[in-house]
Amino acid sequence: MAIAAGCAGSDTLSHNTIMKQIFTTGLVLIAFVYASVAADLNTARIDELTGLKGKMNEKEGVYKVTFPRGDVKIVVDGWTMPPFMGLGTWAAFTKGAHTEAMVMGDTVLFEDEVNPAMSAALDNGLSVTALHNHFFFDQPKVYFMHIEGEGSVDQLAGAVKKVYDTTKAIRGPNAKPAESFSGVGRASLPEKNSITAGPLNEIFGMQGESKDGMVKFTIGRPAKMHGVKIDKDMGVNTWAAFAGTDDNAIVDGDFAVTEDELQPVLKSLLKEKINIVAIHQHMTHEEPRIMFFHYWGRGPAKDLAQALEGGFLVGGLLKVSSPIP
Repeated sequence: MAIAAGCAGSDTLSHNTIMKQIFTTGLVLIAFVYASVAADLNTARIDELTGLKGKMNEKEGVYKVTFPRGDVKIVVDGWTMPPFMGLGTWAAFTKGAHTEAMVMGDTVLFEDEVNPAMSAALDNGLSVTALHNHFFFDQPKVYFMHIEGEGSVDQLAGAVKKVYDTTKAIRGPNAKPAESFSGVGRASLPEKNSITAGPLNEIFGMQGESKDGMVKFTIGRPAKMHGVKIDKDMGVNTWAAFAGTDDNAIVDGDFAVTEDELQPVLKSLLKEKINIVAIHQHMTHEEPRIMFFHYWGRGPAKDLAQALEGGFLVGGLLKVSSPIP
């Protein structure tokens, strides 16, 4: 029995030794792969193009540039927040699966920087994947814009630099972020709303819902969640609400788009000076995955409607409409 027990113990020891060797070999191979990825990145070029000195994570094969937004004092819940506590802009580069490189990043922005920075990102080949807040009771309000892209190091690092330069150009002349959208000299909105629904109904090809001089349009987007069909009234919808007067109006609303439609629809609206104010998801496990982005625009009601119609057409939304009766 003692001999048998000794053999069993020896077998266990041998098995553990083999497993440790396999695990160690695996770690070495992973380290080799990441080191190979890191070697493929032209990190000096990334530094040159972004104007920042990055840091390599050899283990992950990622080269990351970052800088703190210390140019504006930010107070959160009455406390002056050091940039170290979550006010760092960054962009991380790694080897792409089908391209020279891939980049992902997060950009700390103030309200008057968001739409210029987003336009710079989209115009230079980057995708914008989220726009949201990280804090409550922050003064001035801080937003975070997430980006990603695939291509050459020159393309990606150059695009990131364009985004950063855009924010620097805005903050350079004025360290204090603006407290409203641009439009010096524009007329104030009237207390009583009087939007004429007819021209907007014609532009969108559907009947809007009218209330107290305001007009709202809602377009459903069929999807499934947990095997259940969901649509307009379950919250999968694009909507646009108009207030003010025909010549001096505001529009706000939300777009529900697929992941593939997000970038072209953002580009369409930004081109027409519609401000994007949030990009996020509302659900989990939906099919197809739906992204939502919220917007705000000022101008003549018909001009705003035509700008939105362009976004509807780009996203194919009018083809799946389920308008209010």
